[in-house]
Amino acid sequence: MRRLPVVALACALALPGAARAQSDAAPVPAGVAVIDQSRLITDTSLGRALEQRFQAASRALIAENREIEAALEAEERALTAQRGSLEPDEFRRLAADFDTRVEGIRDAQEAKSRGLTRQRDEERQRIVEQALPILARLMQERGAMVLIDRGSVVLSRDAADITDEAIERLDARTPADAAPAEGEASPSSGAAPPQGADDPPPPAGEAPLPPPASP
Repeated sequence: MRRLPVVALACALALPGAARAQSDAAPVPAGVAVIDQSRLITDTSLGRALEQRFQAASRALIAENREIEAALEAEERALTAQRGSLEPDEFRRLAADFDTRVEGIRDAQEAKSRGLTRQRDEERQRIVEQALPILARLMQERGAMVLIDRGSVVLSRDAADITDEAIERLDARTPADAAPAEGEASPSSGAAPPQGADDPPPPAGEAPLPPPASP
């Protein structure tokens, strides 16, 4: 995610009148405003809805991984049980095919997990972009020429922080139906092993499908 010093420049350039607004009343004499970019995302209704969708999709993918893992373990046991009735070369071929398929499934599930995390990061960035006009207006009202992220600040007055007001204004512009429907944005269900890496997103946190030991 881009840091707000860059966003601040965009805000300032978007409002040519920002420099003149200092005479309106700027509680921060230095013309600097502070924003907690993390809270701007997590504490808004848009951010909470996004996190709800992400957690639902993560739980669904974890459940899918467990189903696939159970199916693969059952298949491995069945293959091992056939070992005594198969020619050694035939058994090795079947075992190699099984291992190759497990590797492909694991790669596909890991791709889902990366995709889900990437999707969340992109949607968080869009929340920041939606907040830009609000941040620009707040800068103009306070006569601020610079907006910096709180994480980059060593010390500041509380009056410099515009986070709460930015959250309030962004929420006021958020449609009432912005919250996701139950189960929205979850990955494809079912225990069928995935065939490719382009499937919908997944969770960060739980290791996807360790390959079963070769029979």
